[in-house]
Amino acid sequence: MTHAARAGLQFLVMAALVSGFPVRTQERATPPVPKPTLPNPYRLVPGWPTLPASMKGPNGRKWGEVIRVHVAPGGNVWVFHRCFNDQPNGDATCLNRGEANPPILEFSAAGALLRSFGAGLFAHPHGFTVDQEGNIWTTDTNDEEVILGVPAKDAGGRPMGQTVFKLRPRGGSLEKLLTIGTAGVGGIGPYLFDRPTGVAIAANGDIFVSDGHFRNRSNTARIVKYSRDGTFLKTWGRSGEEPGNFRDPHDLYVGGSRGYVYVADRLNNRVQVFDQEGVFVAAWPQFGQPSSVYVDKSDNIYVGSTYLDGSVSGSVMKPGGGPNNRAIVVGHAITGELKYLIPDPGDLSKMPDSGTSASGIAVDDQGSIYAADVGFNNLRKYIKAQ
Repeated sequence: MTHAARAGLQFLVMAALVSGFPVRTQERATPPVPKPTLPNPYRLVPGWPTLPASMKGPNGRKWGEVIRVHVAPGGNVWVFHRCFNDQPNGDATCLNRGEANPPILEFSAAGALLRSFGAGLFAHPHGFTVDQEGNIWTTDTNDEEVILGVPAKDAGGRPMGQTVFKLRPRGGSLEKLLTIGTAGVGGIGPYLFDRPTGVAIAANGDIFVSDGHFRNRSNTARIVKYSRDGTFLKTWGRSGEEPGNFRDPHDLYVGGSRGYVYVADRLNNRVQVFDQEGVFVAAWPQFGQPSSVYVDKSDNIYVGSTYLDGSVSGSVMKPGGGPNNRAIVVGHAITGELKYLIPDPGDLSKMPDSGTSASGIAVDDQGSIYAADVGFNNLRKYIKAQ
């Protein structure tokens, strides 16, 4: 074991002791942990945000699959979703949805729609963030040539998917500033992806991409780092259960007081923590099976999680347990100590599909939590109860 790995393991031991969870040093997949009993000081804000009558999801519902949410500097709330579509379940597409179904929406803090755009740019929206300069970053996990009988090509006949875009809003349209990856081509090279799930931007402008949505043809599962101009710097991790490796790295975030890289290592049932050079810091099973992760300026970590029934074989797509085994879990981003748990408000037996209920999380400066609900086709806002 290297010195860095040994130091990381010591950190994991200390964090587990602080949080009250047993330490696991075996290099194998972390088994599911029970859902903890924690206070919930948050309440759901009903009817937030407001959508125009012209924008409605399937069967008149408000949304289709909402995959990510982000609060930009200034407080506006950005949403990345699958174009008011929910089919096929858990894997809806933006293909052939038209200008009336834009994938990117910007809302005021009060919930009023300000702008919408991005129609025709994406086949399968997934990762999303907005940097400090107001640029939008996205990932498209599509790896199919044809979806539901529709060729996965843009208006110019070019393939769609397997890319990271940097986009600049220009009034009611988007200017493409940078593309990383080759559209329609999957792989594991420095400038290729195979179903990239998330993108995060460090304070210095470095770009981090979580690559390898399960399943992908390359069997990849890694983090890729680029300079601010898109120059490849390094990659770490592969498909595996050992510390530093991943199985479906579904989301990532760079932030907190130490600028760590937090990865929702979904099918390994843990959040993994690294420094920006990829040095392993910790692995936390106490957050359940994570699909999303966010860290605020005060070192609070927010995780969209599924707590699986350890006696039943399951995953986020085929969960065990009862109707409240999904939750947003709040903890400390340095120690891993758990603080709060916001149970999912929905009845899983009535879900339109079996996806996670919080595939994206964001928090504003007032501490309000926003959840992108890809399972119940919704966008939720929580505020602290008085």
